[in-house]
Formats: sequence, structure tokens, C-alpha cells
Amino acid sequence: MSDHIQPDGSAEHEHGALGDAEYAEFMELAAEEGFAVEDIEGAIEAAGHGPLPVLAVVGRPNVGKSTLVNRIIGRREAVVEDKPGVTRDRVTYEAEWAGRRFKLVDTGGWEQDVLGIDASVAAQAEYAIDAADAVVFVVDAKVGATDTDEAVVRLLRKAGKPVVLCANKVDGLSGEADASYLWALGLGEPHPVSALHGRGTGDMLDAVLEALPEAPAQTFGTAIGGPRRIALIGRPNVGKSSLLNKVANEDRVVVNEIAGTTRDPVDELIELGGVTWKFVDTAGIRKRVHLQQGADYYASLRTAAAVEKAEVAVILIDASETISVQDQRIVTMAVEAGRAIVLAFNKWDTLDEERRYYLEREIETELAQVSWAPRVNVSARTGRHMEKLVPAIETAIEGWEARVPTGRLNAFLGELVAAHPHPVRGGKQPRILFGTQAGTKPPRFVLFSSGFIEHGYRRFVERRLREEFAFEGTPIHISVRVREKRGKKK
Repeated sequence: MSDHIQPDGSAEHEHGALGDAEYAEFMELAAEEGFAVEDIEGAIEAAGHGPLPVLAVVGRPNVGKSTLVNRIIGRREAVVEDKPGVTRDRVTYEAEWAGRRFKLVDTGGWEQDVLGIDASVAAQAEYAIDAADAVVFVVDAKVGATDTDEAVVRLLRKAGKPVVLCANKVDGLSGEADASYLWALGLGEPHPVSALHGRGTGDMLDAVLEALPEAPAQTFGTAIGGPRRIALIGRPNVGKSSLLNKVANEDRVVVNEIAGTTRDPVDELIELGGVTWKFVDTAGIRKRVHLQQGADYYASLRTAAAVEKAEVAVILIDASETISVQDQRIVTMAVEAGRAIVLAFNKWDTLDEERRYYLEREIETELAQVSWAPRVNVSARTGRHMEKLVPAIETAIEGWEARVPTGRLNAFLGELVAAHPHPVRGGKQPRILFGTQAGTKPPRFVLFSSGFIEHGYRRFVERRLREEFAFEGTPIHISVRVREKRGKKK
């Protein structure tokens, strides 16, 4: 059966990864089980959406960016305090407006050096804008446009990305007059908004949807035989620059014991195992004593931007130290971005037997969520086991791009449900009726069931999918669509 996959790996057919014959066969099966056509099509479209367009929220500190992010995503997730400098664990969220989904990048401020505020905000905005398909520029309408705002405007013009100007803190008609002065920024119409109370946010989001592309501009896989993009990520000073230098066999990147030597991501074309790869070094951050509070956040923003552009995230972890919360956050960031993942434990040559024993225990407990990721134990300093890096990356990409034909998937699901039925809950036993793989990069499955499928049973299905179809090195997304009662009466 034909999947109509183009050379760049994207599905050309309107049914996602399903070809015409497979789709017709699948719809026939769905009709027999009592599902409405619109339910099936909606579920496949939602599960197989692929990468989402990215919207960055930028502006100087304390103009209400995080409050606006919370308003857009519909929950209080971005931390909000009445001062700049609040560090957040996450910088990207998934949002929806008028039936369209997109990724939201929150670039909230941090503790600033008053003298260097323009430079700091500009650097922060630069990374966010680089990863975005469109930008919401937030300005405090009560204060008006400042010199810092003007600096960000210059960046936005240089980047050439679509911009929606948000005039925040407009709580009434008098505030709208203040907002009108922001026409002078030259970014078009200012949208008067009160992020705190929700006033005007709907109109602003309508403008956002007009600015956002239907799908993000892909920075990978667009040419046959083009280099695959590998993001080297990890907390500062774990050896990312050293690793890049070692695989390149020359000093391409400045290496220093001070964490944060690398300021800008460095893209390098490197030949490994007879194949050319594009490595993105995202090492460290530019730390200053007075920026310590926001340092982790700054690194997270840059790491998120690099991961969004990559196909594979090689996550470097310092094997000589205890696996930290920051390590776990970086792993979670890569998983949520849907990238293929390789775990590289650096400084392996410095470990004694006792440390190796405890590290194995830490991996089992702290990194259980990525037990499926290929692992290599390396030394960026000596070059130990570097030859194992390419096979691990290739394995992860293979799993990331893999697709199971619908017929084979349903045969597997039938056997699985028969051998391991869902537990009975409330006198009922929900059952997975059939399913399909709606997309790849990463693999995305949609399962159709007779009732609610518990999270534990979904994890069991995911584990068995990995065992059966060798989805190594890739996250798997599983969504479940429950048959509505009206379907049973047909």
C-alpha cells in the first residue's frame, strides 16, 4: 500500500500518513464499529498534525508577558510575580485558539543589570525570535514605548518575522488612547489588551492566527540527502563544546572551565561515519554574577530554540555527578518537543566502580521516562567511545521516522487486547477497537475505543508497541478517541 511519503519525509496526502487504499479500508472498519466519519477524520487530523507553528511572546521585563501567556493557554502555568527575574522550569507551552493549535514560547524577564538592560533583552528576544514563526511584541501601554522597546523593534525588523503588537494593561477606554500612541513604533496596529482581565485578547489572537503559518517552516529534511540536524544539549559545563571539538577533530568552539563560554549556538557540518551531520552546539550561557537567578532560564530558552530546529537531541549528562533536576528538565524539554533522543554520559573515563554502580541506579529511577533512548558512555576529553555516537543517532532517527501499516497495527492490537484486556472499572470493561498511526517524526498513534482508557493501560500499550515495532530512541504520542453512545445505536 502507498503511503505517499515525499523525499523530505512529510505526508503529501490529506489523510496524514495514510494512503488512499489504507484510508478507505480504515474508514470501513470505523463504520462497522459505529464511529461517525467526522469523528474519525477529526481524530486523525488532530493526532497527525506534525510540528506546530511557534509563537514567541517578547518584550522588556514586567510588561505582563507571563500573564498574557497564562491567559492564552487558559491556565496559570507561567510563574507571575510583580518583579522581573522569576525563573521558570518551562518556556514552551501548547495553546489553541479558534480550533488551531500552536506552540507558545514565553520569554519572560529575569533579574536585570540596569546598565545592560537593552543588551540583555535584545539577546533574549533574539533567541526566541529565531525559533519562532511569528511574534507577539508586548508593550506596557501605561508606560508607553521606551528605549528598550525601540531596541526590540529594531531586532524584529531585522528578523523579518510577522509581528502582532500587543498594548497591554489597557483596562478601559482611557487606556485605549494610550495604546494608540504605539502606532509610532511602526509595527502596525496596536491591539489594546488587558492580559490580567482578558479584555481584548480574543481580537489579538485572531490577528495572531492571521500572522501564523498553517505549519512551521521546517529547518530539517527539506532536501534529499541534506544533513540531519543534531542538537547537543545539556546543562552548562557538561562538555558539549569539548564533544563538538572532538567529533570535528579540531577546535571549532571555545572551551573553558567557566560555565557559559558559548553565547551563540554554533552550527557545524561534521563528517562522521562517512555521513555529514549538522551539529548545533548549545553549550552554556553568558553568566554574570548579577544574572545568576535568571541564568538557568536563559539557558533553557536557548536550548529550547536549538531543539525546535533539530531532528535529534543528543543530551549530554555529566556521569561524574549526581543526575540533577536540571538534567531531568532538559530531557523533558526534548521529549515534549517530540525529537529523537540519544543519552550521552560524558566523563566516563573518570568514574570508579562505586560511582558506576550508583549511576546505574540513578538512571533507573531519575531517567525512567526515557528508558527507550539509546545510551552511549563517552569521554569528550579522550575521545573514548565516540565511534558509538553515530550508530546511536541513526537508531534514534530510524525509530523517529518509522511507520506501522494500519493492517499490521490492528492485528497487533487485536492480539494484545485479547491477551491483556483493560481492567474492569465501574462494572464496564473498555476495549481498544482499532487504531492507526497518524504521523511520524515522532510516531503518533490514534486509538479508537469503546470507553475511557486509563493512563496506566496506555503506558502498557506504548511499551508493547516499542517491543513489537522497535521504536527505539523516539517519544511516542498516543491519543484515544472514545466511541460516543449515539454510534452504538446505528
